[in-house]
Amino acid sequence: MVDQRDMASIIGEVDFFDGLPADTLELLAGCAKNVRFNAGDYIYREGQAADTFYIIRHGSVAVQLHVPGRRPLVIESLTTNEVLGWSWIVAPYRWSFDAQCVTLVRALAFDATCLRGKMETDCAVGYEMLRRFVTVMSQRLRGTRIRLADMYAPTVNAAD
Repeated sequence: MVDQRDMASIIGEVDFFDGLPADTLELLAGCAKNVRFNAGDYIYREGQAADTFYIIRHGSVAVQLHVPGRRPLVIESLTTNEVLGWSWIVAPYRWSFDAQCVTLVRALAFDATCLRGKMETDCAVGYEMLRRFVTVMSQRLRGTRIRLADMYAPTVNAAD
């Protein structure tokens, strides 16, 4: 088992937390643990309680949307050092998508109830975490917009 100081050091190596002071990293470490998932495992399923967020340390995860009568649609592929999940931030705290491991995945898992409590108690930490998550959300929405534009753009023939 990793002690809190070692966990704070591990968290400090993650780009998402870059620049946070040591006391904030230790605060976050109190909500974190290492987890492992096998290829094919679901980290979470749409509709389930969003009680954790993850930083992928190794491996690949497909964020999927289920469309009735079709195979799951992969809307995002996430890999090492990326954030997985933000539904834990806003009530009703339910996942909107599935997250399935494409490969073996090792990740940091942050308990949402613990983290929300710390964010509410320490407004500076709360602001900083929300600022970082909004940046991730914005980047992901831009990426989705580009993919949708590619999917629905009219095809152009070379002969035209």
